[in-house]
Amino acid sequence: MSIFGLQTSNPAFSNYFWKTKRSYAQKKMSVNGILFKSFLMLCLVTSSACYTWQLFFNGEQIKWYTTIGMFVAIIISLFISFKHSSAKYLLPIYALAKGFFLGGISAYAHQRFPNLPFQAIGVTILTFFMMFFLYRFKLINVTRKFRAILITAITTIFMLYFISWILRFINIQIPFLFATSWLAIGFNLLTVLVAAFSLLLDFYYINKKVGRYSKEQEWLATWGLLITLIWLYVEVLRLMKKLAIRF
Repeated sequence: MSIFGLQTSNPAFSNYFWKTKRSYAQKKMSVNGILFKSFLMLCLVTSSACYTWQLFFNGEQIKWYTTIGMFVAIIISLFISFKHSSAKYLLPIYALAKGFFLGGISAYAHQRFPNLPFQAIGVTILTFFMMFFLYRFKLINVTRKFRAILITAITTIFMLYFISWILRFINIQIPFLFATSWLAIGFNLLTVLVAAFSLLLDFYYINKKVGRYSKEQEWLATWGLLITLIWLYVEVLRLMKKLAIRF
């Protein structure tokens, strides 16, 4: 089942990218290739995040690093969406930009709640391997119905975030998105669960593409995996901040 013509909520794995990309080239996509590229991109994310972190605790203002990093990452994602072959050139810039954004929000969180970002990183890594274990040993089957429900949930969440972002320009806030009430915590917990199960969708679509498309498409798969991992970390960090405020 598809939503808005997509069979996955992650843009990097939609039919828009893959329906005409099957290749008869000798070198094909491989899991090892995707893992290697993902590791390199995560190293870039970590390096720019650590740089922003260091600036913050040296007394520098990092608001612009965080804001510009977020917008650069969005612009690059849009560009990759229209120019697929640019992924291998732009993905390192995307990773660095995301690192500035993540380093900024993590530094602010650490200042108020020491070590909270490290705990969020640990939860994210643990969740990744747990979801991989569940997928690898087919403890959760990524059925058509499962995909449809999850895609609907992800689409709804991002629509809420987008509407909230628009409303903030006229000083209207949606309380359950950013407050610390039990309703807000419950919603945040739901988004963490949805982000975690989104990894199953990524594993499913990567498994379908491996060996069928050219090696260059590994960059698109890597981009998709990064999108989910970063989203998961941000949601985990937000949930842990709310819980820390409550308790």
